[in-house]
Amino acid sequence: MLIHSTPLNQAAVIELEPIKDNRGYFARSFCKETMINYGISFEMTQSNVTFNQNAGTLRGMHFQLPPYCEDKIVTCFNGAIYDVIIDLNRESSTFGKWYGLTLSDKNCLSLYIPKGFAHGYKTMTDNTIIHYLMSENHTPSHESGVRWNDQVFGINWPESERLIISKKDESWKDFDMNTDGVSVSLQKGE
Repeated sequence: MLIHSTPLNQAAVIELEPIKDNRGYFARSFCKETMINYGISFEMTQSNVTFNQNAGTLRGMHFQLPPYCEDKIVTCFNGAIYDVIIDLNRESSTFGKWYGLTLSDKNCLSLYIPKGFAHGYKTMTDNTIIHYLMSENHTPSHESGVRWNDQVFGINWPESERLIISKKDESWKDFDMNTDGVSVSLQKGE
């Protein structure tokens, strides 16, 4: 597996290196040693799967507040999603910036999302299956989010015929760059 930097501090794209033959392929999707060599210390505590029946389903933008901030590795095992992260870490030089890319069952990419980042995605196909590796248990009392279309971030989501979104995700408050955000220790450079 290869690890590529993104424009946002600490966030990274993980690229599988499939070994192919007439049966299909085999690829390593997680390697603690490779992650450590890149400067990422990731301890998995939970593994989650999300299924979305319809294209145009939007989930996000979610994160957990301290002391339950979480690192994530997100992979799309079936279909395709447009995956988006926002750096909400106040100590980061990329605070308030967003990054998006397509994850699919065809491109063999995953996204490493550090603590202090909001995460969300929009499905681009029906019947998507998304797999999450998590460094922290889900803690409902500390879950939070920012609105997917908050103008302060200006995320450029792909167009779709419909938009399916929960009332909870539609109702996150406006983000205030002066008072909102989280504080987590940066693990790898700023």
